[in-house]
Amino acid sequence: MAGIQDFRTTPFSRPRVEACGRFLGHRSYWKLYSIENYFRVILHSVLTVQIGPKWLESSVDRDTKARIDRIKKDYLKRAIHGSPGRHDIYYLYLSDLTKIMAASRHLIEPVIFDVDSWIIKMENVRIPRNLVGHMNFPSLADRNRIDTLHGELTALLQKLERQPGLRIVTP
Repeated sequence: MAGIQDFRTTPFSRPRVEACGRFLGHRSYWKLYSIENYFRVILHSVLTVQIGPKWLESSVDRDTKARIDRIKKDYLKRAIHGSPGRHDIYYLYLSDLTKIMAASRHLIEPVIFDVDSWIIKMENVRIPRNLVGHMNFPSLADRNRIDTLHGELTALLQKLERQPGLRIVTP
């Protein structure tokens, strides 16, 4: 699998398209899924302790709240499909999450001292995440960036799980 080639750079072949999909699902998609959801859990857990259970209401601007409401209404209109999740944090984009972290830096730094570093890391994976999320093929450098961030975020979450006074909870 290490030698898999982006199907878009070769003559069309159904098996090659499927091989690329299997490769990205096995290699990158699951890590991006974990990264984005770990980040949500971390933000939710830290800000719940620092602000309270309704932290999101004071952490996003009016336009973002309006977008969340629109998206929720769209999902309600199509109840046959699943929904992003119970908490409004699941209606936010990765860029929204990094903005929340930046705006709440003063509340997060007592728990995660290198907030700016985490914002940069999350922003550096945003484009590769969008590539994979829109069924495109990220570069080797982007796949390595995903792997590195997944490992670092997993380590951070493990550290936070051992931190007294901080309960890691699913939003």
